[in-house]
Amino acid sequence: MGRSGGLYRAVVVEEIVKENPAISIVVPVYNEEESVDLLYHKIRDACSLLGASYEMIFVDDGSRDRTFEILANIHKKDPFVKVVRFRKNFGQTAAMAAGFEHANGELIVSMDGDLQNDPADIPKLLAKLREGYDVVCGWRKDRKDKLISRRIPSMAANWLIGRVTGVHIHDNGCSLKAYRASTIKKVVLYGEMHRFIPAMATLTDARIAEIVVNHHPRRFGTSKYGIGRVWRVALDIVTIKMLSGFSSRPALWFGLFSFPWLVLAITALLAAINLYYDSPLSEWFVTFTVSFLFLFLAAHLVALGMIGELFMRAADSTPKKTLGSITVLEA
Repeated sequence: MGRSGGLYRAVVVEEIVKENPAISIVVPVYNEEESVDLLYHKIRDACSLLGASYEMIFVDDGSRDRTFEILANIHKKDPFVKVVRFRKNFGQTAAMAAGFEHANGELIVSMDGDLQNDPADIPKLLAKLREGYDVVCGWRKDRKDKLISRRIPSMAANWLIGRVTGVHIHDNGCSLKAYRASTIKKVVLYGEMHRFIPAMATLTDARIAEIVVNHHPRRFGTSKYGIGRVWRVALDIVTIKMLSGFSSRPALWFGLFSFPWLVLAITALLAAINLYYDSPLSEWFVTFTVSFLFLFLAAHLVALGMIGELFMRAADSTPKKTLGSITVLEA
């Protein structure tokens, strides 16, 4: 099981370098055969200005076109390019997690593979990171996406994420970010959690900054995301709130959920007592049954919280393991 929280099978093509690079660039790609070669050259040009050693890690998330073939050819020419290939599509979060896992740099930059993020912003992100921050987020202030299907849902999601988590970032969905490896490697990613990295990083007391970055219209292909992801984002926001506010006290989390049901149970029970003397037996029995069901639900939620507490204690005392099947091919 990788850091993405799910089993994935991958082929990793990499060159063994004696000295670890200072900077790792992680790029998830999916069906980007038209853009990936141009993106590689743009990243290489940007990194040549850094004055530090670097590596590029392209994660092919189960592409069905020539993306992996092109990346494999790039790797043969450039020993500082690693290619991670998933056997099927697992999503951007899993791809980012795999990229972070295979990154050897002390500083890590992530970005999309569709050329909408600008590699020329990499030095600017790293400069801000070196000011003492642990995570630097890109802000696509002048975003070149469709208004109805992308920008409006994104603005609503960013506002809601800020309200729920207390981490007020203008653009949580921007993949162009820079991290200290010591911070991002502590963040466990799964589901659709890549857009919640700033909030997740606060669990490690990370210092977070945000800077304006360039954003370009999509030149090739079509977006892999649409309005249909809104529901998944909403569910992940609930998960983030639980992890950020109650991860160490699941009993408190479930206890809060049980409280309204307990109130309803007490209310229904009082109503049943009043009906016992003045109403037919059938009305009293129905009301009493409803009160019992509400009470049972409240008790069930409390019990889940206690089980969660026991699970947390057991997890803390269990040695961590890395599972899954990953094949490493040395070039």
